[in-house]
Amino acid sequence: MKELRSTAMTTRLHRLRATPALRDLVREHRLHPHHFIQPLFVTDDPSLAGEIPELPGVRRWLVEDVAAQVQRIAAVGVRGVLLFGVPQFKDASGSQAWAQDGPVCRAIRDLEPMSRDIAVIADVCLCQYTEHGHCGLLDESGRILNDQTLEVLGAASVAYAAAGASLVAPSGMMDGAVNAIRSALDDAAFEHVGILSYAVKHASALYAPFRGAARSAPVHGDRRTHQLDPANARQALREAELDFQEGADILMVKPALTNLDTLVRLRQRHPTAMLAAYEVSGEYIMLHSAAQRGLLDERSASLELLTAIKRAGADVIVTYRACQAAQWLAEDASC
Repeated sequence: MKELRSTAMTTRLHRLRATPALRDLVREHRLHPHHFIQPLFVTDDPSLAGEIPELPGVRRWLVEDVAAQVQRIAAVGVRGVLLFGVPQFKDASGSQAWAQDGPVCRAIRDLEPMSRDIAVIADVCLCQYTEHGHCGLLDESGRILNDQTLEVLGAASVAYAAAGASLVAPSGMMDGAVNAIRSALDDAAFEHVGILSYAVKHASALYAPFRGAARSAPVHGDRRTHQLDPANARQALREAELDFQEGADILMVKPALTNLDTLVRLRQRHPTAMLAAYEVSGEYIMLHSAAQRGLLDERSASLELLTAIKRAGADVIVTYRACQAAQWLAEDASC
């Protein structure tokens, strides 16, 4: 009688990897341009427009040029843009954050005719708009005034909604921000405008290139009093849970690559929730710089990292390489 082979001999997982067709057939997670969000820096200061030294391949766009750029973004299949204002004028209260003639409100109005083709998302924070560079109002000692800041964030969110934003995205990690913004939007009859909350935002060194791009580095101190300690996974889940209960429509994790474990746990805890992740400026620049030095292939590495974010549980990915990745995916599909 012939001896039976062991399970290790009869199970050969290589069989489903033998050809490109088989690999495509059994692929569990797929990237799609519709799930990418492209960040855009919008300014009303001509001297600030153009290439950003801290973020090669990324530009600050003058308000009047944003619509043409968003048309190009939509043309490659990307379905969301996240607008960051870089104003010419700053003050202690960050008033340009909600001014109807500020760069973001003006850009949103220009993009309104494209609202069926691309979701226009407005970042809601004060750091780009204040003289001190912090995410909220400050008292005389330099301490964040959380509750007073909530009123300002609500006013900014209503201003963006009135201009035509599809979603508003509070990023300052102020306690109660989602609840305050939801109440302000509903009271102003903008109950149809959703909230993409930066629910888990760590105090990360990987934001440094963004702060140069947005001109938002704090003049004094840092943001560790309100952003999450990167070592605290359970606290991150608690932050997300509170935002979910307050009415956030999408929960976002930031930075993405250093928080894949949090994404997995959030997906397990909220299997039906919409989750997003932000591949931040430092993550972008590390890969880009390595590719420029010839140390790795940027296309392959970028798509691999974006797939890892998707695999960890993100429905939506904010990335500076959204357009480029969409073009790479289109090329792969046409082969």
